[in-house]
Amino acid sequence: MFSSLSTYGYIGLFIYSLGGGFVGLLAAGVLSFNGKMDIGTSIAIAFVANFIGDMLLFYMARYQKSDMMGYLHKHRRKLALSHILMKKYGSWVIFIQKYVYGIKTLIPLAIGLTKYNIKTFSILNFLASAIWAGVVGYGSYASGSALMASYGFIADRPYIAPIILVVLGGLTWWFLTAATKKRK
Repeated sequence: MFSSLSTYGYIGLFIYSLGGGFVGLLAAGVLSFNGKMDIGTSIAIAFVANFIGDMLLFYMARYQKSDMMGYLHKHRRKLALSHILMKKYGSWVIFIQKYVYGIKTLIPLAIGLTKYNIKTFSILNFLASAIWAGVVGYGSYASGSALMASYGFIADRPYIAPIILVVLGGLTWWFLTAATKKRK
């Protein structure tokens, strides 16, 4: 498994990082810690792919607005939350969204639907993607031994993984539901 991951890992990391890539970059950091991948190459690939992915979302929302609205109809409350976050935090939301599951792809779409300056978004997205890739990539590389120990603990007790996933999924669902709940 590790030989195929290291062989196709960079391609997978690029594709996965187009739409977020947090877990993929974490895995690449741990694989780099184990000597199966190169951390510098992994960070660079995740950075470039993340930047390109957000720019594609921005451009699709800006120039294909009518086509995008059909897909966004189900997520209009989350899109409204993205607009509220943008008004409340301004340009900082471009940096924050890189780390928040559930709004990662909606923020560039929401910004693309507004009259936000393309050049400003490009520069901030470039910086945010670079910081995100560096922090997550190097953080997972530096924490490689702890992450491997955690993996070993969970591998010895396979019943823990579903519990963790259900709790994390439930917390994410609860947060997004509470944040987008219609106020009376």
